[in-house]
Amino acid sequence: MADTQNPHAIPHVDGDDTASAFVPVAPFEIVVFGGTGDLARRKLLPALYHRFCDNQIPANSRIVAVSRSEHSREDYLDLIKSNYLDFEQDENFSEKRWAKFCELVDYAGIDVIDGDNWDDLRGKLDPDEKLIRVFYLAMPPRLFGEICAKLKTAGLAHKGSRVVLEKPIGTDFDSAHEINEAVGQVFDEERIYRIDHYLGKETVQNLLVLRFGNVLLEPLWSSSAIEHIEITVAESIGVGGRGSYYDGSGALRDMVQNHLLQLLCLSTMEMPASINADDLRTEKIKVLRALEPVTPDSVEKVTVRGQYVKGMSEDGQPMDDYLSDVGVTSSQAETYVAIQAQIKNWRWAGVPIYLRTGKRMSSRRSEIVIQFKPVPHSIFGKGTPINPNKMVIRLQPDEAVKLWLEIKEPGAGGLRLKTLPLNLSYADNFTVRYPDAYERLLMDVVRGNLSLFMRRDEVEAAWRWVDGIIDAWASVEQPVQYYPAGSEGPKAASDMLAKNGDKWADISPL
Repeated sequence: MADTQNPHAIPHVDGDDTASAFVPVAPFEIVVFGGTGDLARRKLLPALYHRFCDNQIPANSRIVAVSRSEHSREDYLDLIKSNYLDFEQDENFSEKRWAKFCELVDYAGIDVIDGDNWDDLRGKLDPDEKLIRVFYLAMPPRLFGEICAKLKTAGLAHKGSRVVLEKPIGTDFDSAHEINEAVGQVFDEERIYRIDHYLGKETVQNLLVLRFGNVLLEPLWSSSAIEHIEITVAESIGVGGRGSYYDGSGALRDMVQNHLLQLLCLSTMEMPASINADDLRTEKIKVLRALEPVTPDSVEKVTVRGQYVKGMSEDGQPMDDYLSDVGVTSSQAETYVAIQAQIKNWRWAGVPIYLRTGKRMSSRRSEIVIQFKPVPHSIFGKGTPINPNKMVIRLQPDEAVKLWLEIKEPGAGGLRLKTLPLNLSYADNFTVRYPDAYERLLMDVVRGNLSLFMRRDEVEAAWRWVDGIIDAWASVEQPVQYYPAGSEGPKAASDMLAKNGDKWADISPL
C-alpha cells in the first residue's frame, strides 16, 4: 500500500514483474531542453522516473536531456540521482529500479543560442518518424521560437513531433502573440502543449466531475444560489532564487495570468459538449472573454497590490522583507495581488469572484471556496443563527473537497445548530498513490491528449485582461500596500471585500 501522506512514495518491489494499475503509453522519446535546470531536475526527471516505476513507460523509450553545460552522460546521471535523493521523499527508493530507469536517459551538450551543431542530439534519437517525439522547452520563453526554428532547420521537428511550452508564455499580450507565431511556424496548433501544472492536479480535474457529474450541484452553480467565489493560491515561502525574474514580473504576471485564471475558468465555465480538448477549451475561452475589463476608473476599487516586509513565521522565526530577499534597495514589484473580478454573462452576473495570491503568507494553501447565499428565511428564530453553506475545494497541500452544512447539535435543552463538513479527503479515501501533476501531464502529451493544456487563444485572451490591469496600475500609479511576512496579506484586501459585506476565508487547515 502506498504511503498516502507522501505522494512520492512508490509502492513497488525490485524487478519488472509488478502489476501496474496504470495503462502503459506507447514507446516515445522526449528531449528536455534545460536539462540541468531546476524544473528538469526537481520535477520532470522525477516525474518520468515515477511513471517508469509504475510500468507506464516502456523500456524502449528514450529521455534525452539537453543543456549547454559540459557533462558526460555519467556526470548527468550522477547529478539527477543526487537531486532526486535530496528533494524527493521516496522511502522506497531502489538502486536496481533507478539503474533500469537510467538505461533510458542520455545527455547532449548543445548551446541552443549560439551553437549550430545538433548532430550529437540527432545521433541519440530514433530516425523512425513514426515514433512519438516530444520536445519539452524548460527554458526562458524568449527562446521558444528560436529553439523551434533550429529544430526545424536541423530536421528534428518531423511531422509527428510535439512541443511542450512552459509558462509563462510571454510577459504581455504582444510577447505572447510573438512567441505563439514563432512556434506556430514549426508546429501545428494540435502539436503544441502549453503546460500549466495546476491543471494536472487531481482536485482541479475533479472540478469537472463535481460540477457536471452530480445533478445535485449543477442547478445551484450560478448567481441564483452562490454569493461569491474565492480562488486563493497562498505561499509561505518568499521569492527564493527567482529574485531577478520576480522583480521584473510580480505576482500578477507570475500567478494570476495562468494559474488563477485557469482555476477561474474551470470553476465558472458552461458545460462543454464533451471532455474532448477543443470542447473544454472553447468553454474556457468564453469565460476569459466575458471578464469585465479593469480600467483606470475601477482599478483602485477592485485590485490591491502588496509587498511583504519583515515579519514572523508561524513558528516564531523572523522573516526578511522582499527587498532583502531580492537584494535591491527599492522596488514596486507586487508579491501579493487581490482582484475582484466580474464575469459579464447570464450565469454569473452580479457574483464577485475574488482572486488572491501572495508570497510569505501565513501558510501554504491553494483552494477554491464556493460561498452559497444564506437561507432566505429562518424558521428557527433570531437566537439560532444559520451559517450559509460553503464548499471548499482544496488543491494543496492536502487535497480534499468539503461541503459545510447545518445540522442539529445532539442533546436536550433546545434546538442548537452546528456547522459541520461532509469530507472527501483524498488521503482518507484513496489508498493508492496517484500521479502528481507533471506525471499526468507528461503522459497526456505522449497520448496526444490536449484537454489539460492551453490553446493559443486562451493564453492571449488571459494576457489581454491582465494587460488591462497592468496598464491601469501604471495610469493611476497605484502603489503596493505593505504586509508583514507571515500574515494573510494587506488590510486593504480585506477592506475591498468588506465593502461588499464579504470576507476572505481563513488561511488555515480545513
